[in-house]
Amino acid sequence: MLDAATTAQLKTYLGNLRTPVELVATLDDSPKSSEMRTLVEEVAAQSDLVTARFDGQADRVPSFSIRSADGTAETRFAGLPLGHEFTSLVLALLHMGGHPPKEEAELLDSVRALEGEFHFETFYSLTCQNCPDVVQAINIMAALNPNVRHVAIDGALFRDEVETRKVMAVPAVYLNGEPFGQGRMDLAQIMAKLDSGTVARAAEKIAAKDPFDVLVIGGGPAGAAAAIYAARKGIRTGVVAERFGGQVLDTMGIENFISVSHTEGPKLAAQLEQHVRDYEVDIMNLQTASALIPGEAGGLHEVKLASGASLKAKSIILSTGARWRQMGAPGEEMYRNKGVAYCPHCDGPLYKGKRTAVIGGGNSGVEAAIDLAGIVAHVTLIEYDNQLRADAVLQAKLRSLPNVTIITSALTTEVLGDGEKVTGLQYQDRTTEELHQVDLEGIFVQIGLVPNTEWLQGPLALSGRGEIEIDAHGATNLPGVFAAGDVTTVPYKQIIVAMGEGTKAALSAFDYLIRS
Repeated sequence: MLDAATTAQLKTYLGNLRTPVELVATLDDSPKSSEMRTLVEEVAAQSDLVTARFDGQADRVPSFSIRSADGTAETRFAGLPLGHEFTSLVLALLHMGGHPPKEEAELLDSVRALEGEFHFETFYSLTCQNCPDVVQAINIMAALNPNVRHVAIDGALFRDEVETRKVMAVPAVYLNGEPFGQGRMDLAQIMAKLDSGTVARAAEKIAAKDPFDVLVIGGGPAGAAAAIYAARKGIRTGVVAERFGGQVLDTMGIENFISVSHTEGPKLAAQLEQHVRDYEVDIMNLQTASALIPGEAGGLHEVKLASGASLKAKSIILSTGARWRQMGAPGEEMYRNKGVAYCPHCDGPLYKGKRTAVIGGGNSGVEAAIDLAGIVAHVTLIEYDNQLRADAVLQAKLRSLPNVTIITSALTTEVLGDGEKVTGLQYQDRTTEELHQVDLEGIFVQIGLVPNTEWLQGPLALSGRGEIEIDAHGATNLPGVFAAGDVTTVPYKQIIVAMGEGTKAALSAFDYLIRS
């Protein structure tokens, strides 16, 4: 199951085990069980502290559990944790074996203090780049608190259960049999949902902070670059972010980041955060900015947070990025995660053998249609314009696929469903104005981005599209307030462009400070 390089790497990692762990597999005669037996045996062979048994009695087959030496902690994988989830397997082994998680001590203490019974189930897909964060976070909880149990379930393998529970987007988390959360979550976010005091305690700590020289709002590529350049100037720097990495976390493959031929969004996001943490930057995660109150000339600006706390700073850099644009068609919100999806890499495997549509004929839409065509029964690509806007090489590939239909000059007017899931969509031919219906089970929306500026309505100058207007130095119309990245009027929403803009904004903010 594991190649020589992976096996060697695994052996090195397992050298960090502090206490024994036991793998207990529940198998049958199926090919997948045979593969799991091989994987479990190969893992156990890499350390004397790992033992394997094959007499498990779990409900899901094939599956295997990872148990601590004293038997008080356990987590389980139903399916083969390969692909994106192989890291989850390695970390589960390490944490069950006593290797400390790389999380803040206060957060880990909160996990240990949880009281009650918590049985988590997480449905994932092997192609989902968002799923590992959720799986790894709950596995940490299971390793630290005997009241927590977790099973990570490969939705593509346990399709009957996926159908029964109507799981149509991953990661999908259930707690004690009831829906708990959907989409990317880290340990702090999960704990915030479980422990109501977490948010209040964080807000209290934030409110007590002294003013910053530079306060960066947003933790994507622009925000990370701004924070690093500001901190290197030796000035007091803070970062407020809903989730560090921003939109990059939802990006599957990155092949145009100069000097790096290929990487993936979550990996790059982790590297960005680590680079920022190399400096004396105060990172405040899981915080949503709700209002900007500009200061008087030469005074302090204030940023209010949704948690109730507020922060003050001599200068502000706004880098709140953008989010996926929605169609705005009736039924879209009702069937979100019930057939309407925005990440084909994450949720595509759940639609194996089904009929799907992709909305959008740009590069993202065409790439999504190409990827889905290898999984689903049929893809209908719907583009508003009278022609596709994707690169010619992508269009050629798309048109070569036998199970793809391309419809241009079409406006999606309604998402159709039966109350529980999507059953089709209706579109209007923009040439004839006729209405048409397409029967399908899944709709993937890929129509661009919307800047996250709703909270900035007021004294800050915004473009007609809601983007922050900036000059060549990244300055806004408010003295001491700068902006960078996808949230601004700068064209070409690219990671490398955002990093350059964040750098420029930080240098401009420093120049503002020394001249004020």
